[in-house]
Amino acid sequence: MSFQQYYAPITANTRLATNTYLIRLHAPALAEAIRPGQFIMIRMPNSSDPLLGRPFALYDTFIDMKKGRPTGIDVVYLVVGKITKLLANLKVGAAVEVWGPLGNGFPDPVGADHVALVAGGIGQTPFLAHIRELLGARGYGGQTPRRRVQKVSLYYGVRTANLAAGVDDFKNAGATVHLASNDGSVGHHGFVTDLLVKHDAPQHLFGCGPEPMLHALAKQAEARGIPCHLSLETPMACGVGICFSCVTAVKTSDGWDYKRVCVDGPVFDAKCLQW
Repeated sequence: MSFQQYYAPITANTRLATNTYLIRLHAPALAEAIRPGQFIMIRMPNSSDPLLGRPFALYDTFIDMKKGRPTGIDVVYLVVGKITKLLANLKVGAAVEVWGPLGNGFPDPVGADHVALVAGGIGQTPFLAHIRELLGARGYGGQTPRRRVQKVSLYYGVRTANLAAGVDDFKNAGATVHLASNDGSVGHHGFVTDLLVKHDAPQHLFGCGPEPMLHALAKQAEARGIPCHLSLETPMACGVGICFSCVTAVKTSDGWDYKRVCVDGPVFDAKCLQW
């Protein structure tokens, strides 16, 4: 795995929804290398509290129009713990410690015209760049833009309406957006996977969100005969495969074994996961 470590200045830190923010980091080399589905680790510099970094998915890269190339990384985060509370209080000009790009990224949905992305909670965060790549609006990791599919649908479930973050970004990127909420305050009243099954089947599924949602999506994909890849939200400590704290069970020819989510994932073929 090839990754680099940076001290990345913050150029924006804006609120998108309740307790949900977009932070933009100036990191040109990282922005040019990273691909949709990959992630970065962020840590507070010159601090041992918290000691470890935390993983954050690529939301998108920022293009410097004067230079004509990506110079920044956008990350969307929900304030739920110590490091995200610290991030929310950082001002433009401050810096964080970053290492990446990490993980394997999303595979091409070969032969698919219609792809559905299914997100739960903060699981929408890997999908903006993915939408733009699939529809040919942007190239990532040094790749030339090319249209991979004809249609992208995003199914996005939240607990309540004020937690839906980035909806306009996804629409503006060209996705058809379907919303669901646990309390019925926006879109379908109920689970996002129940909303998905009401619609015509896509040719490929991608999912990111809480494990129960991913499990339900994997079962639905199997029942409908749809290829499915899942991005796991497993807690990590190092992000580079050293500590083995992020393992997940996968099927093997003689039973099952563990794989490290940080280096073997975070994206896995759903049929290979041992639930």
